[in-house]
Amino acid sequence: MFESIKKVKEQFLWNPEMVGKTFDFAHGKGPQKIIICGMGGSNIASGFLEMLGPDLEIVTHRSYGLPENTSKEDLIIISSYSGNTEEALDAFEKAVSGGFRALTISTGGELLRRAKEGGVSFIEVPNTGIEPRMALGYSLFAMLKAVGDEENIKKAQEFGEKFNPEIFEEEGTGLAEKLRGKVPVIYSSWANKAIAYAWKIKFNEIAKIPAFFNVFPELNHNEMVGFLTTGSITNPYFIFLKDSQDHLRIQKRMEITKTMLEKKGFLVNVCDLEGELFEKIFNSLALADWASYNLAKNSNLDPEDSSVIEEFKKKIK
Repeated sequence: MFESIKKVKEQFLWNPEMVGKTFDFAHGKGPQKIIICGMGGSNIASGFLEMLGPDLEIVTHRSYGLPENTSKEDLIIISSYSGNTEEALDAFEKAVSGGFRALTISTGGELLRRAKEGGVSFIEVPNTGIEPRMALGYSLFAMLKAVGDEENIKKAQEFGEKFNPEIFEEEGTGLAEKLRGKVPVIYSSWANKAIAYAWKIKFNEIAKIPAFFNVFPELNHNEMVGFLTTGSITNPYFIFLKDSQDHLRIQKRMEITKTMLEKKGFLVNVCDLEGELFEKIFNSLALADWASYNLAKNSNLDPEDSSVIEEFKKKIK
């Protein structure tokens, strides 16, 4: 895992290739909407795609089958890093049998085999042996290629040339110390919800601890009440992902909420999201990676271990 974090930047050297039919998104000729089907780490990048392509109508589907309102004008992207995720395979079968426009993203497995066999377009992601949660660069590049966004692929490659995850190791190690015995609660604006969600996943899968996320301004209308009235979750540690480009009222809400939580005795850590979108996303996730990695090591846990998920998969079969 230590080497995987340092080598994330290598993912930005990849030039994804689509095999099969491409889809025209220009001048209203493309799909009405893009439905991205996938689970866990395989589908985190769909939120980043939404941040980078605000003109695209993106629906993230994390379940079996397809959304009920799927139409023949939509593009369905089935993303499974391993290629063997049963929910993704079910979505693939529904898409193919229903005659929908479909495209798959995977490192291999059953999904890639079926795509090749059925003549369905696919993007094959490099299989470097890392976990899906660590392959978010690959996943995002593949999704950008799927929607024909060459401009953002170029921007991502330019960012990758200067990206250095090791810069955030010291800060991540310090954050891990603060989080000992705590439950991370990650808050961001609605615009940055995909980043907050990715932080939660990192803590769950790498550090092996419960973690939760929510967004402003919605949390000021409900979740805040639970903490500021009873505070029933044991040892919450709040992480605010602060963005100077957020709406000024959102920034004010963050500051007031922080003050109210601290007055109640809770600890709050503010992490600034800075720079262009790729910097905001991947610099922030580098910090989350180092914090999660060190939390796991501090508890003598293997940060790469996925045995709980594998055990569940065996039981559900």
